[in-house]
Amino acid sequence: MSKLDALLDPAQKRLLAGLDTPTRIQAFLNTIPYSEDNYYRCPLRVLRDRKAHCFDGALFAAMALRRLGYPALLLELIPNGRDDDHLLALFKQHGSWGAIAQSNFSGIRFREPLYRSLHELAMSYFEFFFNSLGEKTLLAYRNPINLKIFDALDWETSDAGLETLSDAMDHYKVHPLITPGMAAELSLVDERSLRAGLLGSNPEGLFKPS
Repeated sequence: MSKLDALLDPAQKRLLAGLDTPTRIQAFLNTIPYSEDNYYRCPLRVLRDRKAHCFDGALFAAMALRRLGYPALLLELIPNGRDDDHLLALFKQHGSWGAIAQSNFSGIRFREPLYRSLHELAMSYFEFFFNSLGEKTLLAYRNPINLKIFDALDWETSDAGLETLSDAMDHYKVHPLITPGMAAELSLVDERSLRAGLLGSNPEGLFKPS
């Protein structure tokens, strides 16, 4: 952590010191706008810009969790091509998985550490994982990534290696959550759920399905 700490100003150090539980890390992400930018921000830049999209937020949460003694783990949720993928920062308490996330949709952020497997955790996002047309889009998830193996990219303090990190995720094993037959018969979410999911969203940051 010494490299990151050396680059923080006093206010940033105080902020990070206050993020001493997974819940407080999520609460911080909930206070910053969802980014519509098509580039990645490292955790240090998230602190400076106070802005993040899904990838940036997951990296930030992984960094903050690691400061608390958790491994820096990410899990990718994979949609059907009519939506953005989604990244979660994972943590485990009492033998069960929880997650922290930044999202433009209100229902696919924090999960309490209640899930006995990553499959259970991923499925908890299913009914809330839809695009701006109300189409349910979640199909699968990948094996988790331990960001420790990417520390040489200086992912906590530099944007330069984040494209490389993102590309590396594509090589992790995919685990389907539903079958093609199930996917073909999915209903749209109801209007109230769609409005609730989009509450507070940044329209410029929404995936725009045809």
